Parts: sequence; C-alpha cells; structure tokens
Amino acid sequence: MSPQLDRGRIDKRKDILDAAFSVFAREGYSLARVDQIAAEAGVAKATVYNHFGDKETLFRETIAALSERALARNLAAVALLAKAGDDLPAALTKVGIHLVDCYCDPQSWALRRLLYAETPQFPDLLELTQVGVAEPVAQALADRLARPALEGHITISDPALAAEHLTALLTGPLEARSRFGTRRIPRPERKAIAESAVATFLSAFTPRP
Repeated sequence: MSPQLDRGRIDKRKDILDAAFSVFAREGYSLARVDQIAAEAGVAKATVYNHFGDKETLFRETIAALSERALARNLAAVALLAKAGDDLPAALTKVGIHLVDCYCDPQSWALRRLLYAETPQFPDLLELTQVGVAEPVAQALADRLARPALEGHITISDPALAAEHLTALLTGPLEARSRFGTRRIPRPERKAIAESAVATFLSAFTPRP
C-alpha cells in the first residue's frame, strides 16, 4: 500500500471514529445505527464494517480512541510542572488550570456520560479508562510532585496520595458546578476553582517555618 493510500485509510478511520462518538454520545449505544455513523462520517456503510467489523467493536474502539486523546491532553498538562523552577505555586496553578480545562472539555464530559450510561452493558470499559487514563495521569502527577518534595518545597511522604488529594481538590467542585456536565463552566470560574484547589493543597503541604 502506498503512503498516500495508507494516509487516506488512517484519515477515513479517524473520521469514522469521530462520527461514531458523536452518534453514540447523542443516541446511546443501543439506538445508534451504523448507517447514521456512516452518513455522519461521509462514507459508505460497508466502509464502516470493513474498518471495524461490527457495531460493538466500533463502540469499543471509539472509547479507546477518545481515552487516548484524553490521556495525551492530561499528560501534556502535568508535564508543565517540569518547568516549575522556584515558583511552585505558579507552576501548580498553571497545571491545575490546564487539568480543569481538560476535565471540562465538552468531549470529556460526553465521554464520561456515555461511559456512565453504558457501563451496565460494557463494565470493562470503565476499567479500561481508569487504567488507561486516570491511573497514568495520577502517576505522572505523583512523579512531578516528588521532585519539589525532595527539594523541600512541599512536605509529602507519599507522592501518589498527594497527587490523589490535588486531583480531588481540582475535580471535586466541577461535577456539582457543571450540574454533572449539563452546564458549561466559564473559564474565569474554572480558573478560580484551580487557584483555590492549589492554595488549599499548598496550605496543607507547605513546610511550616
């Protein structure tokens, strides 16, 4: 297969996955139809089956693809902590704002709602996103927090637990304020949530004089 044909196949696959997510999120798994997905992707119904075989496989690969994108965005946010320097509060706030933005991304809300709705039928998918997204992000955050702890900027004995605490402070208010993803949280409000979370975190873990 030529590189051009291979590129075209990859692009078509991505178009199908994007369309599938849109249809699954709107209709739910049971009501979503492959012909709807094909129409939204601008391809023939047979093309969808050629790429994915059946609706269940398409659904699973759609969740996997969205999870990979979410992981990449969250890891990029956590990586900003590597440039903390001596101003840990500013660096943590920047990371916090980015993580809150990732969490509040419309696609992320839609993915979580879809998972909650379809977990009874596909219980393994919730585990897949936990192991494939939440845990790697938590581990990356723990690794980044370990360095300022070693340098004495914060006092933590368990970076993984500290990362869990910071994540809870960042994401905890979002479910209620967004009314479980049905209300868009304005950016100033998201920024204030991140700043408050970081301030609370640092008040608990900053060494006392």
